Amino acid sequence: MNSNLPDFTPVLLGSDFNVYGMARSFYELTGKPVKAFAEQQLAPTRFTKIVDLELIDGFADDPQWINSMLKIKERYRGHQEPVILIGCGDGYAELISKHKDELSDVFVCPYIDFDLLRRLNKKESFYEICDQYNLPYPKTKVITKEMWASDEPIEQPFDYPVALKPSNSVEWVDIHFDGRKKAYRVKSRPELDEILQKAYTNGYESDFILQDFIPGDDSNMRVLNAYVDQNHHVKMMCLGHPLLEDPSPSAIGNYVAILPEYNKDIYQRFQKFLEDIKFTGYANFDMKYDSRDNTYKLFEINLRQGRSSFFVTLNGYNLAQWVVRDYVTKDLADAEAVYGNKDANKHQLWLGVPVKVFKKYARQNGDKERALDLIDHKRYGMTYRYDKDMNIKRWALLKWMEHIYTKNFNRYFKENKG
Repeated sequence: MNSNLPDFTPVLLGSDFNVYGMARSFYELTGKPVKAFAEQQLAPTRFTKIVDLELIDGFADDPQWINSMLKIKERYRGHQEPVILIGCGDGYAELISKHKDELSDVFVCPYIDFDLLRRLNKKESFYEICDQYNLPYPKTKVITKEMWASDEPIEQPFDYPVALKPSNSVEWVDIHFDGRKKAYRVKSRPELDEILQKAYTNGYESDFILQDFIPGDDSNMRVLNAYVDQNHHVKMMCLGHPLLEDPSPSAIGNYVAILPEYNKDIYQRFQKFLEDIKFTGYANFDMKYDSRDNTYKLFEINLRQGRSSFFVTLNGYNLAQWVVRDYVTKDLADAEAVYGNKDANKHQLWLGVPVKVFKKYARQNGDKERALDLIDHKRYGMTYRYDKDMNIKRWALLKWMEHIYTKNFNRYFKENKG
């Protein structure tokens, strides 16, 4: 805790692991609970003293969201200190960006303009930008609803299995049908046709991204977190090496084990990209190593910190401090950029599942051995397990959550990750 910090007030949007991780990062700076607003109560922010959560019906979408935010804004209008608004999900980040002009008279809104956000959020236009900056990504075909509805068969140019994911992740959250997943590894043409049919007949309107499947298990993934200041200069980059992902359909692809990693080439390439496009705020990139051509193929950019981004704080680069230094203490502009994880002696393993689950399901390789060594030396941590925020109700809730994680791995790992 830094008792010398000037006053400021963080306001978080959401109630998931991302919110708890950001609240914990702020709490470690100030020792004060953090206000949050959300549509529904999720487990990670129950029975906690570090998140003061207020629920608002319909808060996930306009017009209810902006109408509520304009009322919330008036609560903070008299505050002399900076009030920092941080969205902890794709939808909230998009809404803040969309309404930034209406909110910025009271809130600090560390987000890019809405036009750029839409270009980066939509995978087709994002990959066009990647071409401009020579950032490799998997071979890709866009499938539109019009293509699906026509009499012509949809061309599938790749060998099976292929990767399939919705282009519009915000819209996809509200689409429901039997067999719905966050993303798919499709093994045959009939399976592809069935997914498209179910999605489009259940209300999905946007495109799908069909991609060449990059071989290899979860340990071929990398995740990069960055903070870019209000002058569009990168000030922090922290690379993670995921070793295991969630196999359950609604959360497939979510990281549950991350080793810190240093890679100068990745840092340099993405710093140039972020600064050239005039980015600001938090960014989170997912990529996978392709052994066929020895490149890292970029999947997407998230225009916010990720649900697993607490691994940055765990490794000594407190996620909250960057926005505070940018807008409160205002010393970030003159500071050198920090490129995380160069000193292996300081590495900490981040886990989002019980140790026993990691030991059972992570692929056996040298990286897993490094992780097990960190576990043996007590150099690991979890977002949701915080000694300063524990009580009997929260302890019981976490035990239940870990039971569900274990059950889901036992049920889905072979089907979706085996």
